[in-house]
Amino acid sequence: MGLLDSLKLSPEDKEARQNEKFMRMALKEAEKAFSINEVPIGCVIVKDGKVIAKGSNRRNKDRNVISHAEMMAISDACKKIHDWRLDDCTMYVTLEPCPMCAGAIVQARMKKVVIGTMNEKGGCAGSVINLLNTPGLPQQVETETGVLQSECSEILSRFFQNLRDAKTTAKSNITAANEDVAESSEAAAPEAAPAPDEPVPTEPTGDAMPKTPTTGTSEADGVQ
Repeated sequence: MGLLDSLKLSPEDKEARQNEKFMRMALKEAEKAFSINEVPIGCVIVKDGKVIAKGSNRRNKDRNVISHAEMMAISDACKKIHDWRLDDCTMYVTLEPCPMCAGAIVQARMKKVVIGTMNEKGGCAGSVINLLNTPGLPQQVETETGVLQSECSEILSRFFQNLRDAKTTAKSNITAANEDVAESSEAAAPEAAPAPDEPVPTEPTGDAMPKTPTTGTSEADGVQ
């Protein structure tokens, strides 16, 4: 887009383009998490139109429950501006924050949070509860949702599909290995010794012959 075209944009369009720009940066952070087999969530924090901090999910990698993308970015931002207050900052995050991250956002006095896709099972910016706008808390955080929603949702779906595929493959490999072991065991087992010769039955004669029933009935009489 040229300079003249950008000047023709309404303030709302300019803000929408800016939101998409920074959300794409957050998606790059989510891809970093994906590459190390972490749930792909990414975050950037913007102040005066510039990114001052980034974060990606590293909970398993760090073996640390607080290593969420938002927490990493908040920590980085506080170091950059030498203050715990982030009241002039906007956070862009690919997935709706959890209770811990939403609480940290409020405590940091964050001005605004822009969310890619919502988290119906654990989101705390409106899905389960809304900690970002709860009366009595020290900050009411402006929120905007649905920015690049399809892209933010797709990377999560792709990650969890890969996990399901990996589990299915692992299960199939275990089954195949068990079958190989069973076949090897059968092949290694000694052959059973032949049974001794059995006497050949002879036709009964004389007194050994069964006596003919005298009642006038036959075997066929018992058939219904």
